Amino acid sequence: MTKSNATPETQDASRLPPPASRRCFSFEFFPPNTPEGSEKLAATARQLAQLKPEFFSVTYGAGGSTQERTLHAVLDLCKAGYAAAPHISCIGSSRNTVRDMLERYKAHGIRHLVALRGDLPSGTLFTGDFQHASDLVAFIREEFGEHFFIEVAAYPEYHPQAKSAQDDLANFKRKVQAGANSAITQYFYTADAYFHFVDECRAMGVNIPIVPGIMPIGRYSQLARFSDACGAEIPRWIRKKLEGYGDDTASIRAFGLDVVTELCDRLLQHGAPGLHFYTLNQAGLTTVIWQRLGL
Repeated sequence: MTKSNATPETQDASRLPPPASRRCFSFEFFPPNTPEGSEKLAATARQLAQLKPEFFSVTYGAGGSTQERTLHAVLDLCKAGYAAAPHISCIGSSRNTVRDMLERYKAHGIRHLVALRGDLPSGTLFTGDFQHASDLVAFIREEFGEHFFIEVAAYPEYHPQAKSAQDDLANFKRKVQAGANSAITQYFYTADAYFHFVDECRAMGVNIPIVPGIMPIGRYSQLARFSDACGAEIPRWIRKKLEGYGDDTASIRAFGLDVVTELCDRLLQHGAPGLHFYTLNQAGLTTVIWQRLGL
């Protein structure tokens, strides 16, 4: 992906991901909430853009709590000449609210979305007009037809709130049947979980690309907190190794780079359609992994 002077209404913002026959690499950011954070994100994007990803995605807070910051971050990326895909969640939102936000994205030439159910903000009881991500995908298709390329979430280790593995697979299939084009998984560290999940999806007739989500390991306490919240398993041998390093950040990073690079290599060697990196607005670890993989 090359930087250009294209406006959001013209070239880069309207570009869609590559055909399923080509691998897709992408990087995820969260929307900054300070001018300093915006400057840092711009610098990170410039650095990661040198790796020529297909797109950057920008997350969306619980109950749409960052929707304006998400919009501004996406537009800033587009103005800089990068393809960007906003996340949009539906839980706690009305049809009118979601329609208005999608109209704004369409008006700016955005054609790529990551559609999620999302989480309700703490203390909020109103669930809104949508109960599931499949409802959101169906709504987008009803209102906007094929204008948007829609990514959805997938959970190789199954969603933490799923009643069963079978129920979670059925939920994923409903999102695809509603009109999803591609999927990005929750991060994981056990490649076989991903391979098994993909095999189960294919057996159900679900054939969209399922891109592995990759979380570089920089700080163990942060990783443990994220994983406990989202249900992503840290295998015991990795957890014990990280715990044993204590506050030795250099050793944690070195070990994490080895683990994640090996994971990515195995995924790509066995047919994964790309990689989606959860960067946490940092370029360093992702860049090193990318270089080690020879991408």
